[in-house]
Amino acid sequence: MNLPISFEFFPPKTPEGAEKLRAVRQQLYVRQPLFCSVTYGAGGSTQEGTFGTVREILAEGVDAASHFSCIGATRASVRAQLAQLKAMGVKRLVALRGDLPSGYGLGGEFQYASDLVAFIRAETGEDFHIEVAAYPEVHPQAKSPEADLKAYVTKVKAGAHSAITQYFYNSDAYFRFVDDAHRLGAEVPVVPGIMPITSSAQLLRFSDACGAEIPRWIRLRLQAYGDDTASIKAFGLDVVTDLCDQLRNAGVPGLHFYTMNQSVATLEILRRLDGH
Repeated sequence: MNLPISFEFFPPKTPEGAEKLRAVRQQLYVRQPLFCSVTYGAGGSTQEGTFGTVREILAEGVDAASHFSCIGATRASVRAQLAQLKAMGVKRLVALRGDLPSGYGLGGEFQYASDLVAFIRAETGEDFHIEVAAYPEVHPQAKSPEADLKAYVTKVKAGAHSAITQYFYNSDAYFRFVDDAHRLGAEVPVVPGIMPITSSAQLLRFSDACGAEIPRWIRLRLQAYGDDTASIKAFGLDVVTDLCDQLRNAGVPGLHFYTMNQSVATLEILRRLDGH
């Protein structure tokens, strides 16, 4: 598989989770990822865990990208965090608006991810490679597809180097998004986000929350399998490998795997792609 790949993890909440993630990372490093990213909780609630996991990945000799959200943040707090990340040796950031913790009003000095991107670029020049999020199937809070695309283009023009998409199972949505963005002058590489399918309940829950579309035929097949975990996993591997194959054949700039801190499905998809 001669396409750049990257992996995403979330900060573990327990010592056991941290130990398990260390083992998972070692299994995935065999695939020589370009970088591994670490997510950030609502309102920066996991910052310590995020930075701690980023530190470990860097110490393991792999490039690490920290998610960096700005909701509720001030310029001073962002400046301090950028200095901390730079001192840690971080070279990549995934700049996001971020989710509000429940019960919070909008506070902070940054309203949109584009404000954060512009601020990072103004403060740190080319010190960081800045990734932004892209939503081929439209951000769940967007007023309209046009408004969502415009917001994406604004982020890119504020200084982003590349984008990673929300996961999707319909490659046409990705291709259309990239074409539309290019037409509006946002020409940075857009790396597809890939979510392996290992559990119906988990996938449906996530997709309802983040606005990712599960095509009807996939939904119906998953429902038909009921609690047959082995069939769900086998079907999921076929669907996601085929999606990755379509994307690779179309010349995408890379694949970013949402691992959910697991290695088995991602490694099997990559193994199958080697054979395609």
